Amino acid sequence: MTEKINVIELLEKTVAMLKGHFELSSGLHSNQYFQCAKLLQYTDIAGQVGKALAKLITEDVDVIVGPALGGMIIAHEVARALNKRSIFVERKDGIMCLRRGFEVDKNEKVFIIEDVITTAKSALEAAKVIEELGAKVTGFGCIVDRSQGKTGYNIKSLVQMDPEVFAPDNCPMCKQGSLPVKPGSRTKV
Repeated sequence: MTEKINVIELLEKTVAMLKGHFELSSGLHSNQYFQCAKLLQYTDIAGQVGKALAKLITEDVDVIVGPALGGMIIAHEVARALNKRSIFVERKDGIMCLRRGFEVDKNEKVFIIEDVITTAKSALEAAKVIEELGAKVTGFGCIVDRSQGKTGYNIKSLVQMDPEVFAPDNCPMCKQGSLPVKPGSRTKV
């Protein structure tokens, strides 16, 4: 059975697509924010989204890795759909690392999954950890790709958005006196 899902509709239905003035984990400001945790809290929806994202992965993969916190749930759902192992990397003292007894074998093929990619900073930090352990990163994927192709990587995503993103010193919302909200889990390092 091929199931077609409308991810934008699901993001709206679960109030995961927010409008306002936001500071992204990259430090950039935007008038739009995706709080995918609100989408992924519903296990049936998380499963549907994970299956849809898994269908985009054509690379040979042994392990799916999600950066904590945002990528953990969707990485798990993608791994479930592909019947692969799912692990996550996380920050310790501001540095991304593999903990909790997780391991990757040399030459294992790893696919990095995030919830949202704007600058790909977390995904690239995850890739660095994996590659330093001798495994090979075969690709990147996410629910929402906000990068506009600026990362230089071929990102597999269910939704591509062209958001307004501003450097804090050039943010029109700040210039109007608005203070940004920072709903994400990561602080700048």
